[in-house]
Amino acid sequence: MRISERGAERVLLLLDEELMLRGYSPRTRRSYGGVCRRFLLSGEDARTFLLRFTDRSRSTMRSVYFALRFLHVHVLKSGFDEDIPLARREARLPSVLSREEVRSMIDLTMNLKHRLLLSLLYYGGLRLSEAVSLRCEDIDLDRMVIHVRRGKGAKDRFVLLHPRVKDLLLELGRKDNGLVSAPKGEMRQYSSRSVQSIVTNAASRAGVKKRVTPHTLRHSFATHLLEGGADIFHIQTLLGHKNPSTTRIYTHLAGDRMKELSRLI
Repeated sequence: MRISERGAERVLLLLDEELMLRGYSPRTRRSYGGVCRRFLLSGEDARTFLLRFTDRSRSTMRSVYFALRFLHVHVLKSGFDEDIPLARREARLPSVLSREEVRSMIDLTMNLKHRLLLSLLYYGGLRLSEAVSLRCEDIDLDRMVIHVRRGKGAKDRFVLLHPRVKDLLLELGRKDNGLVSAPKGEMRQYSSRSVQSIVTNAASRAGVKKRVTPHTLRHSFATHLLEGGADIFHIQTLLGHKNPSTTRIYTHLAGDRMKELSRLI
């Protein structure tokens, strides 16, 4: 399918509007828009276009596939009948830090805003996008809960407000309105790259040798809860997982549970 650049822009505008109406996140809208722009201007059919990505990760292949399917079904109204084998997700276990490693990362971070971000990612089990967009009015200091609005899948949920997070909020004077964390003033969020840099530098200061991402702190939060005796249902609720099978991966990561099992044989 060959299309002019002007024609592509019109289709991409319709694509973005459809994604917004269906509640997709800004990140997904940007991702789908980039993929579909390349596809529309390539003049290729879906199968040929997908072949470009066979040497990329399975996650990338899946993202491209779902972007093309959304474009055809919901925007072009042409259906998506190509029998394209969809690569399965790789069953990789995420990296998890020890409690001591996490505490060192947080305690050795002198910048209070950076320390607050690290604490939200770990003690709240928040996703990166949730942590940087969190607003002061979503934090209930009396009930000790955080209201996460429009998390993944546009779902709201409540998570724990850990005492260490509360102390940091009060120290920073974050108790009115506006963003909880912002690099300059109250208007601009931290970018994903900035948060990754904050996490990487914190891991380096703490002497952590593993590769650490913002999501590693969320994985560690869930694993430590399981090791501490929390049940899968409550962990699933705190993480905002739709499918219990997503949460069950942490049963493979809980080191203390492994030690308990080893004593049975």
